Amino acid sequence: MSMPLISEEKKSNLNSIACGKLTWIYIEKPTKQDVDYLAQNFNFHILNLDDVLSRVQRPKIDEYPDHLFIVLHFPVYNKENRVTTPSEVDIFIGETYVVTIHKSGDLKPLAKFFNECHVDEGICNAYMSRSSGFLLYHILDRLVNYCFPILDKIVDNAEKLEDLIFAKPVPETVHEIMMIRRDLISFRRIIHPQISVVEALEREEYPFFKEDQDIYFGDIADHIRKIWDGLEDCKEVVDGLADTSNWLTSHRIQEVMRVLTIVMAIMTPPMLLASIYGMNIHLPGGLSTATEISFWTFWIILIIMLGIAAAMLWFLRRRHWI
Repeated sequence: MSMPLISEEKKSNLNSIACGKLTWIYIEKPTKQDVDYLAQNFNFHILNLDDVLSRVQRPKIDEYPDHLFIVLHFPVYNKENRVTTPSEVDIFIGETYVVTIHKSGDLKPLAKFFNECHVDEGICNAYMSRSSGFLLYHILDRLVNYCFPILDKIVDNAEKLEDLIFAKPVPETVHEIMMIRRDLISFRRIIHPQISVVEALEREEYPFFKEDQDIYFGDIADHIRKIWDGLEDCKEVVDGLADTSNWLTSHRIQEVMRVLTIVMAIMTPPMLLASIYGMNIHLPGGLSTATEISFWTFWIILIIMLGIAAAMLWFLRRRHWI
């Protein structure tokens, strides 16, 4: 086995590794010069090359007689905004080459895998000495496995949410539910379109792969489906916790309204009586002269107020309202 040949195109973001008959071209944050290089050295469709420079493409697989063009998205967790965002990878694969184009440069497993092949001859021979399909399998396998820690983080956040619902004030709980739901929705939006693409790789026959596609890419498809099942389970948990939070919020509001209603029911009769005796008209037990206040009138009115309040409490308890 010959030594890996490593070359770099100056004034561009293109790097390549050649091992035997197979070449891996790695482009991070592609430029117009990189795309021109691909157009001059490969028989790629001009629309696919335009897709490489466009901002966001939907996951897909385009088949040509001698190669495939694959667009995939993989999740990257944004710690600052606490949300999972998509990171696009464009792949051209033929019998003697694999071209991977990563637009944002935030997929660490892809860059790490290329660097391992770049510096270690043994790793390079292990993954690049068989076929382009074998190398593609390991590229996708590393990228898909990178999804599991992100999924585990969402699951852990959902489990912590259960304790938070019963321990924290309502505004904090609602905010946390909103953040987890947004992250979960974004992750689901990334993963779901990938399933059909990977299943196509598993199902269809591409002679230049020279590998058992149903075995290798079937393994990738199983991992993708496992991630999707995990997201579905997590969605059910978060939805259930959200319903629980809504119920607790409604229950707390009902308790507050219940207390306020009792207070108002107790205070209304004394307020009514006080307002009546506060009128500027002659009332029994009122003022005997313009300046003299009857001592007994005050206590009589107070006793009447307390009696009415006690009667209201008895009535509410008899009705089982309190």
